[in-house]
Amino acid sequence: MSLLLLAAQAAAHAQEHEPTLLGLNAEDYVYVGITIFLLLAIFVMKAPGKITDVLDAQIAETRKNLDEAAGIRAEAEALLADARRKHEESGKEAAGLLQHARHEAETLVAKAEADTTALIARREKMAQDKIGAAERAAIEQLRGKTAEAAATAARGLIAENYTAAADKAQVNTVIAEIARH
Repeated sequence: MSLLLLAAQAAAHAQEHEPTLLGLNAEDYVYVGITIFLLLAIFVMKAPGKITDVLDAQIAETRKNLDEAAGIRAEAEALLADARRKHEESGKEAAGLLQHARHEAETLVAKAEADTTALIARREKMAQDKIGAAERAAIEQLRGKTAEAAATAARGLIAENYTAAADKAQVNTVIAEIARH
């Protein structure tokens, strides 16, 4: 404790021996200088008015920036709403296109099935017509060969069984029958 007491006595003694001018020490002159500066700044340079003007300009600039930001925000919200509306419309349009494509696909499948059935029926009819034509051609060919074979056989029989004398007797019989009638 004695150290503290000694330090306090030394400080009091130092203050008593500081140089003064007109009863003011150096610290007091600093206070007076600052006071004079502030008074000059307030009354002569009108610093408060300038400070308020600068602050008012900053406030106006800040308000202008806030107004611009609000306008930009409103514009962004409008763009967002428009984008959402377009997204919904494109979703509905895509669903409509998908439904239309499904309907067209079903129609195409049904048409393809009908066309395939018709094609199969036509091909079947063509095959039956070809088979019928081949059967008729075979029958005609068989008839022709049969007729030819019959004619050949008849010629052979006639040549064997009928001679000129037999022909003459038969002709006379036919004439006699015709005359009776």
